[in-house]
Amino acid sequence: MTRASEFSHRALTACASAPRHDTSSPWWDALPLDFAREPEPFSLTTPEKLQVSAAAAGDVVLRTLGATLVGSMALPLGYNPLGLYRALRDRQLYADLASTGDAARVFVRPPRSIPMLRRPAKSPLFSPTDGSCEDIRFESPFEPLNPKEAKRYLALSKNRFAHARHWRHHGRPRATILAIHGFSADLYHFNEWFFAIPWLYKSGFDVMLVTMPFHGKRQTAMSPFSGHGFFAGGTNRINEAFAQAIFDIRILMDTLFDAGVPRVGVTGMSLGGLATSLLACAEERLEFAIPNVPVVSLADLILEWEPIASVIRASLAVVGKDIRAARQMLAISSPLSFPPKLAKERLFIIGGVGDRLAPPRHARLLWDHWDRPKLHWFPGSHAIHLDRGEYFRSMRRFFAQLDFTP
Repeated sequence: MTRASEFSHRALTACASAPRHDTSSPWWDALPLDFAREPEPFSLTTPEKLQVSAAAAGDVVLRTLGATLVGSMALPLGYNPLGLYRALRDRQLYADLASTGDAARVFVRPPRSIPMLRRPAKSPLFSPTDGSCEDIRFESPFEPLNPKEAKRYLALSKNRFAHARHWRHHGRPRATILAIHGFSADLYHFNEWFFAIPWLYKSGFDVMLVTMPFHGKRQTAMSPFSGHGFFAGGTNRINEAFAQAIFDIRILMDTLFDAGVPRVGVTGMSLGGLATSLLACAEERLEFAIPNVPVVSLADLILEWEPIASVIRASLAVVGKDIRAARQMLAISSPLSFPPKLAKERLFIIGGVGDRLAPPRHARLLWDHWDRPKLHWFPGSHAIHLDRGEYFRSMRRFFAQLDFTP
């Protein structure tokens, strides 16, 4: 056993000994009010503590910067008194959808045969000699779940067009891996490296990088940074953005299957890890789902991000609510609200022990909800994935166990 695999094994053992959360009532009520402050169960050696602390320090800086950016540029737009009124007004609509536990009520199946524009990709870092790299664009026929949001949401015209980048071999269609980026991390060049696209491709797989709503070319007009629009419209916007993300990804899956692709799996990082988890609740055709450093409750995550946390707490207090109301507003955007469509043997979670942007407690909660499938811990943080090569080797073994081969 290597040092990295031994670290993951010890962290996994510590998680297994931690008590599970109560599941006798809806998770948004059952989860402790102080979930965001719960201690982690990991027992680290002194060198490991130093290593993890050093990696985590970078996350704290990024978290503060991100919270400041979102707080100053998004909160005034979607979390002002009017935005909060709309969220509270529509809370029951979204809560009723979540309370059914039926993901099909939220993630509706899209129509087939959506026209797509394909063209050679612009300046990819990796251009295969035995295949092609293409950029894909199509107009999404997504309609918001909430009729009161439809006009405002669909007016964001750039977001109506979905984008992806597709690496595929010449010849017969091959097993394909979908990769979903994190918040504000949509750059194809970065994701070519993060998801190890050349390695996956040279292993024989085709790969498709998906652009999330309100990111990259889907940014709203005057958006100060990629992803701003995802959160700037308040909790209703977040719910509709996730619903659209799953809707658009399923359109891409339909296109792959219609072209003869035999098998499709998905992985995603951070916000993309959350989307990956939701896709696993909606799409039974997936061969596997691998959320990497995922979030499962955005409401609880925000309470760890200052200065936003103080603003949100104060806003909830003004209307006589607590974190449970915020969870309920966003419940359809959490995989905790639905059972996965995949057997647990096809689920694999990757988490960072030193993660301070999507803390390990989120990965542990998802692990429990999914009946404790395969889980790999690395000693780094959200931004610094130390021993990254080890979890790629774990992924390769996972593929072999599923007989997921090119």
